[in-house]
Amino acid sequence: MLRREAWLMDLHNYLRALRQRWWVVLATIMVALGITGFVTVRATPQYASSVTFFVTSPGQGMSDAYQGGLFLQQRVKSYVDLLTSDRLAQTIAGEEQVGLTADEVRSRITARVEADTVLLSATVTDTDQARALRLTEAVAAHFVKLVHTIETPPGAKEAPIKIEVVGGPRVDAEPVSPRPVRNLVLAGVFGLVLGVGLSVLRGLTDTTFRDGEALQAATSAPLLGSIPYDSQARSSPLIVGAAGQSARAEAMRKLRTNLRFVDAQEPARVIAVTSAVQAEGKSTLACNLAITLAEAGWQVLLVDADLRHPRVANYLGLGSGAGLTDVLIGEVAVEDVLQPWGDRSLLVLPGGSVPPNPSELLGSKAMADLLLSLRELTDIVIIDTPPLLAFTDGVVVAVQADGALLVTRQGKTPSAQTAAAAQALHAVAARVLGCVLNMSKENKIDVEQYRAYRKGTPVEKPPMVRGEQIEITDPTRLPPHSNGVRIPEDTAELSRVPR
Repeated sequence: MLRREAWLMDLHNYLRALRQRWWVVLATIMVALGITGFVTVRATPQYASSVTFFVTSPGQGMSDAYQGGLFLQQRVKSYVDLLTSDRLAQTIAGEEQVGLTADEVRSRITARVEADTVLLSATVTDTDQARALRLTEAVAAHFVKLVHTIETPPGAKEAPIKIEVVGGPRVDAEPVSPRPVRNLVLAGVFGLVLGVGLSVLRGLTDTTFRDGEALQAATSAPLLGSIPYDSQARSSPLIVGAAGQSARAEAMRKLRTNLRFVDAQEPARVIAVTSAVQAEGKSTLACNLAITLAEAGWQVLLVDADLRHPRVANYLGLGSGAGLTDVLIGEVAVEDVLQPWGDRSLLVLPGGSVPPNPSELLGSKAMADLLLSLRELTDIVIIDTPPLLAFTDGVVVAVQADGALLVTRQGKTPSAQTAAAAQALHAVAARVLGCVLNMSKENKIDVEQYRAYRKGTPVEKPPMVRGEQIEITDPTRLPPHSNGVRIPEDTAELSRVPR
């Protein structure tokens, strides 16, 4: 039973590797077909001409016919080498109509014996159809003479072995090489097998995360969100405007919901967003998470604590003059450098100048005091931090925050690095709220379903309207969890956490 389950698991892994890398199989097939097609078109056509000989012993002189047949079959095998010998090639090359050297003649001749018979076939292949036929005719004539000369004993008039031409010479009307259909079919099969092999091998040797379950197991933290890959994210990283109606925006709202209920008894109000290495979409996710929280009516403060490479101000289109660094060294007050963003309840504290000692600043008493004051200033504080494995800054901030959100990009970060980043947080007793699989292609089907839903027909409006008391005529048409009661005007207050 266990062996059967293991086999099914391996099969599932193979099929998943093929599904994730189907483009590798397709690309390999196309490359194989392209190369084969190019070689086929460039190849010079080859024509084949053949002749068949029958070997017999007319005056056997043998009392046993069976033994005579075995003798001839063994004799015919030696004639294969005789057909490609220098002696026969030199004789044929001596004819004027051939126009080839002995080596060129020999390279064009192949011979074989029909199994368990005394039939011998010779094939001449040449780029010139007429010359192939002339060579075959010369082979037929001179080979019979050569065997007669060799097999005739001294002083005898007749040889004990006789060779007759029983088929040909004839030349094929169509070239035997190249064969486009056969070549393309073989190339397609080869490309398919090679592509499948490469896909499975790449899947078995891939140490990056391909799904949320593996990420959750490696970090020992709950999976709070899976953000789908969006080709428009590079040009429109923020989920505002048209991007606010995308599947990526919906995934961010789902992350917002999961984050608020990860620990209802002790909700996190200061959240550090970090990653194992750079280029995992950490800063973009921090900005979008702050935007989605502000959409729900929270008073949100986004802090750019990545003092080595601050990006938040650039993403949000804000000024990046004074910021967190200037506040920590006491040059300005925090109220003077906070910048509002958009028409939402979102404030931004840029990184400011790049200091020579980021770790010392972020771990200072000034930083701890600042976080305490920010708690009283807003509902939720989102802090963008540097990667954990490159610098200690992220760990320093995560310890002072209420919890950390670990972001990992699918198909990029090795699982060992992500596990090491999670271990770095656990080692300092930092609270890991959960992990996020960013740029995920696992939920591509969900993205397509979401787009199809948005393009579909409008859903019928439910009978209950905000702020109205209605008469219940069909209980099956009530919204979920309404219980037939009046919906309050301001539902945003229901999700707020007391300060």
